[in-house]
Amino acid sequence: MEANYVDPQEGPCHPLVARTYTGRETLQHNLPYILMIVFGAAVLLWSLSSLAWGPAVAAGYVLYGVAGAVWIMVFVCPFCRFWGTDSCPCGYGQIAARLRDRQPGDQFHEKFKKYIPVIVPLWFLPLVAAVPALVRGFAWGLVVLSAAFVVDAFVILPRFSTQHGCRDCPQREGCPWMKHKAWVICLARSRVER
Repeated sequence: MEANYVDPQEGPCHPLVARTYTGRETLQHNLPYILMIVFGAAVLLWSLSSLAWGPAVAAGYVLYGVAGAVWIMVFVCPFCRFWGTDSCPCGYGQIAARLRDRQPGDQFHEKFKKYIPVIVPLWFLPLVAAVPALVRGFAWGLVVLSAAFVVDAFVILPRFSTQHGCRDCPQREGCPWMKHKAWVICLARSRVER
């Protein structure tokens, strides 16, 4: 396990030692993203049910979700300090090590900022289909499914990432997603330490 240990790095509150994650914890970190993809595909399937190509769009969305995760593993993870370790909360670091060689860690910020926008449409495509479908014909089932998607994609997933995976990341200070959220991590850590 020594090879999978990430050196401590000074955090915004106190020194941080990266920890390793079990398979169960890795699944927990991925669950909000997985649920977003499942809910999003269900919203698309329902919203486009009157079209012959509706199921193909829903299946394409699932493939896009999987491809988005692989995209991050190939184009962002090799620049991360967690590459090839068990210290990556979502497990991408281990998979990325099988897909691509380690890259210079000082480029993580730049690569994250450059490649993350490719997956951003995953958060909006289901809603782009749901709104017109609800205007054409209101259905409580679609409302509930869309609400579940919105809560997971815009509340649970970002909150879970910020308070768990991002909180323990030694690269968070240079991360475009977390650099303005350091105060959230300090608050979360102070609550845990009490």
